[in-house]
Amino acid sequence: MRRVLFLVSLLCLAAGPVFAQDPVKVDAKHFKVEFENDQVRVLRYKAAPHEKSPMHEHPAAVVISLTAGTTTFTMPDGTTSQMTSQAGQVTWRPAEKHAAAHGDKAVEAILIELKGPKPPAKGK
Repeated sequence: MRRVLFLVSLLCLAAGPVFAQDPVKVDAKHFKVEFENDQVRVLRYKAAPHEKSPMHEHPAAVVISLTAGTTTFTMPDGTTSQMTSQAGQVTWRPAEKHAAAHGDKAVEAILIELKGPKPPAKGK
């Protein structure tokens, strides 16, 4: 019985980061925390050509593309969308869960994730 409890406890601890789907935890190869306080978390994202990021989630964020490139996002339901960005482009991303795959160019971006209450809907 003691052994079973130990194994169940170990499994729960190991599964925690997977359920959280924090990009820094599930994809530390590509995401790095540059700054964090109680209002924002600033992430740097770097990926080589054709690299992929597993399913993860972000709160609403401002994304600053440091390089030009194309990214295909796959949502949990299997639908996809493609985003082409230019170096220096600034975009708004609503809170979402996705996996990402990159095209022929290396990608680097800064993500400013917002914390706290949800921001107003688009156009308000």
